[in-house]
Amino acid sequence: MSHVIASGLAYAHPGGDELFEDLSFRVAPGRHVGLVGANGAGKTTLLRGLAGELPGLEGEVSIGGRVAFMRQDVGVGAGEDGGTVRELLLSLASGRLREAGTSVLAAERSLAAGDDPAEAGMRLGAAIGDWSDLGGYQLEGQWDASCRRIVRAGFDEVGDRPVSALSGGERKRLVLDVLFASDAQVLLLDEPDNFLDVPAKLELEQRIATARQTVLLISHDRDLLSSAVDSIITLEGHGAWTHGGSYRDYPEARERRQEQLGDAVRRWQEEERRLYRYYKLLKERARYSPDIAKRADAAETRWQRFADEGPPPAPVVDQHIRPRIRGGDSARRVVDLRGVGIDDLVLPFSDEIHFGERVGLIGPNGSGKSHLLRLLAGVDAPVHAGELVLGPRVSAGMFTQLNQRAELDDRVVLDVVEAQTGGMESAMQALARYGLQDAARRSTRTLSGGQKARLEVLALELEGHNLLLLDEPTDNLDIDSSEALERALESFEGTVVTVSHDRAFLRRLDRFLLLDHDGAVYALPDAEAALEALSTPEAAAGVRLAKRLSDAPPRSRPARA
Repeated sequence: MSHVIASGLAYAHPGGDELFEDLSFRVAPGRHVGLVGANGAGKTTLLRGLAGELPGLEGEVSIGGRVAFMRQDVGVGAGEDGGTVRELLLSLASGRLREAGTSVLAAERSLAAGDDPAEAGMRLGAAIGDWSDLGGYQLEGQWDASCRRIVRAGFDEVGDRPVSALSGGERKRLVLDVLFASDAQVLLLDEPDNFLDVPAKLELEQRIATARQTVLLISHDRDLLSSAVDSIITLEGHGAWTHGGSYRDYPEARERRQEQLGDAVRRWQEEERRLYRYYKLLKERARYSPDIAKRADAAETRWQRFADEGPPPAPVVDQHIRPRIRGGDSARRVVDLRGVGIDDLVLPFSDEIHFGERVGLIGPNGSGKSHLLRLLAGVDAPVHAGELVLGPRVSAGMFTQLNQRAELDDRVVLDVVEAQTGGMESAMQALARYGLQDAARRSTRTLSGGQKARLEVLALELEGHNLLLLDEPTDNLDIDSSEALERALESFEGTVVTVSHDRAFLRRLDRFLLLDHDGAVYALPDAEAALEALSTPEAAAGVRLAKRLSDAPPRSRPARA
């Protein structure tokens, strides 16, 4: 039975505060469950604990069948030490197969390094025998099918390539394709939708919804949680509770739960006061009537027992972030793109971005969106043609997809903010608005992905730009933080250009530039047209009927009200 049962789980960071306690839930066989909660609540830690990767986890875990775990950082760029595609896929195999495959790799490398040929050859032969007996070559056949579907090349061709040769989206899609086709009965997926473009997200939703396996996944994508899962587990208040439906009606369910918890606490308080007053009344009467003494003692015992049991759980105190991204005035024409093209990615096109506009850069992975955003920011700008002109009084600030800002690199969180605010008190107040006050003394290296994203948004706020260039800003933010950022951008006095595959976020934008696989750039007037163009290959082909931007002078547009 492919169940997942957690009973009384507790975990504390080494030498730090408790992350969660008495955390219990049950996932029935075949269910597809979303795991949500505020950034830093312990979602990734929990998944690692369920996968058996986390020392120090207290409590009991029962999982039926083989477990496969996809880590959050699968899509993050790897350096030279990131291993090969073969090693990546091998890490997903079951224990004995993984050991046999690792032995084959070690023997092959030993032989290639010039070790004793006879001895190395014997080790290689024995390792290959184990690999074959355990079904390794059948597994390679599955890998080959997945490689051909996702990378458009066979496993023999890509297996020895470094993982970094694949894009983040390709890595995620390849791992997901292998896992859903595997013999694992339980899939633990940590943010499987990050780095995926909209068509890949739609495909993932379908894979999850129709999967035979039990699936427990972390995601902040409201559309995916509404379409792909049948229940939601929330980590909050150091514990967990389960909503027996998708995200479509989750906000209302959580609001009702908060109200019920508040009502239960009030009823407990009223009953405790009643029992206390009653026993005090009987004690007073017993001073004049000894016959009442036993009744008074019994009433006191009843009150004491009730008080010792304590109140029911109180409503969770929500810690919404409160961005104050104010911006400022600039010239009406904020960005003038004159025949701008990026080598091997984007064909030359011309456009103007005006003050107050919210412009989305959309399109498939690898089409050059992040490159164009970096060009606008002047940060690690790619080789390009044409001319890009920023208007007078324009100050551009960029949010990086992987939160890779130099000032955030392994520094104390408080020091990062204090350098901008000039004082500890004001720095702590700013951190509190972003729910980061408890992490003030920690290194930025220890922050969760969502906490790093919050810190980077805070850094942008303190810098005071009026042109925000945002590369996947909601990828690692929890849902409440994403919605808070969306509200802040609505009232931001300035211009926003953003890359995003978050459909709920895209619906908040004004217009879109679609960067296609062939390098062409198309103008789309609103979110409805953009999401339709992204939904299917047929719709994407239809967008070619829309206005294609070229290096001709752009058509003037009115500024956003």
